[in-house]
Amino acid sequence: MPSAINETDSPLVRAFHQILIWPLHLVSSKDRADGRNPWDILRNDPAQIWKEVDDEFGTDLDSFSERHYREFVTFLPYVQRLFYGVGLRRSGGSDGESLIKVYRRSDIAKARVVFSGRREPVTVDMRHIDLYFFHDLDLAILVVEVCGADMPLGAVQNMLHSFGRAYPAGWDSNGHGLSCPRKTEWLAADGRVLATSNYEDRHEYMTAVLRERAPGLASHWQYLLKPLVADHSDQSGKLRFRQLEGYRMPLMAYLAVDRLEDLTRSDYIRIAYTNAPGNRNALPYSERHLAEFEQSYCYDKYFDPSQFGEGLSIRIMCHDHAFLMVGDATQPIFTDAEQGILGQFRHQYFLLALIVHMHKAALLMLSNRMVQTVNDLDTERTETVRRFRTEIRTHLENFLRFTHRYWFQEVSDQVQARNVYHILVSHIGTERLYADIRDELQDMSAYLDSDLLRRQSMTFLRLTVVTIVGLIWTSVTGFLGMNLISAALQPLAVKVLYFVVTTALFTAITVYTLAKSQRLANFLDAVTNERMSLRAKSAALLDIWRRKR
Repeated sequence: MPSAINETDSPLVRAFHQILIWPLHLVSSKDRADGRNPWDILRNDPAQIWKEVDDEFGTDLDSFSERHYREFVTFLPYVQRLFYGVGLRRSGGSDGESLIKVYRRSDIAKARVVFSGRREPVTVDMRHIDLYFFHDLDLAILVVEVCGADMPLGAVQNMLHSFGRAYPAGWDSNGHGLSCPRKTEWLAADGRVLATSNYEDRHEYMTAVLRERAPGLASHWQYLLKPLVADHSDQSGKLRFRQLEGYRMPLMAYLAVDRLEDLTRSDYIRIAYTNAPGNRNALPYSERHLAEFEQSYCYDKYFDPSQFGEGLSIRIMCHDHAFLMVGDATQPIFTDAEQGILGQFRHQYFLLALIVHMHKAALLMLSNRMVQTVNDLDTERTETVRRFRTEIRTHLENFLRFTHRYWFQEVSDQVQARNVYHILVSHIGTERLYADIRDELQDMSAYLDSDLLRRQSMTFLRLTVVTIVGLIWTSVTGFLGMNLISAALQPLAVKVLYFVVTTALFTAITVYTLAKSQRLANFLDAVTNERMSLRAKSAALLDIWRRKR
């Protein structure tokens, strides 16, 4: 448990924004048996907690600002179609809708958080609480944006470290949850407490894991997600979900500091790793571990400590679950929410992170389904084999649709946006995950193809056996019906004798032909080979005749 931090000498963060990006796997339920889309269920929810965000661009120039224009032109055309649809309204209609549906709730105005080691709570404003849905993907991404002003650096580090925790990592000797706030409260605009966390309720979390083999969610996050409920929960709900990642929600953060030179290397490391506050003059990890910190986790194109105060100073840092920007609060371009870096962070960079986390979540869902398909396979049971073939083909079709609709190697031709996107992809590992799943699907597809060939060969073998048997009977009846032997007036015993002898003779001939079929095949191959000369054919036939002897 971190000790109390003296914040009197801590730098002030003049502007702070934190965006949580939490992917959730939507699972089928009896209430969704009619095939309704999840956003349709939210739209028809009697409580009307979530309201659809139709189009942030608006319908005229009064609502369409330059910030929207800058956001739009950041992306390449196929990404524009994903986020904004196709074309402007023409003749009272639309040429095409976006593949993304956004729903927002506005009843929670603030969050009041108490951290371990602090007496005073930290209160931040709620900017947005959104749910993103994607067409043809059983995926919802919860996006929560909070902001604050003039916050001590220690309070910001606490927010980065523990605010976005779905459940505690454990409990200390006093019964307080580890790696999570002491208490979190959602507040209405009039100050009423709408929901409170229960991180200290050790019995409830332990019971959930013991009974359901799934972690329970903190009560305030359950409240925020309503009417969505966890799949293992006893609560009733038309929309049920499962977690795709761990208890730490991926995040983005923006920090505007008055004097960047007051931040130590330890401060930057703690911010990048989203660590709790600690000794600002001591590294949180060994020097050997941090030897390549700047090279691996920092994008310092516009960051030079020797030129603080003389130009734009922005340090971008990225880790496997966090994307952070730290800049000079005295530079208007950094703090401008309309045309500056803050506006880009909340819109362009957020959409870049949303794409990457959507990619990762969709691939994880597909991977989980493939694992379940393989686990259900029992080669001794025909029905499971048949179901396995059907499900693998379905997975392959879903993967192809995902690739053509959502998978992007490049999203922008602007240098900064393109570089940030590649940084996010590299640290979150979506390209490696995509390649792994593609290889697994190819292996499964190859298995299905080989299994199909095996079944076809077995079918041909059965047909060959039937043909051979039929050949014997056809030959027998054909020979006896040629009137070479007039046995129509002979006694029945003579007729039976003729039939038995003829059958035995043609059976022996057929068996002998099968025994010599390889040599006969070689003989026919030599005769029908158009590339061989007459002399070569003669030599080959002579060789075959000698081997027969």
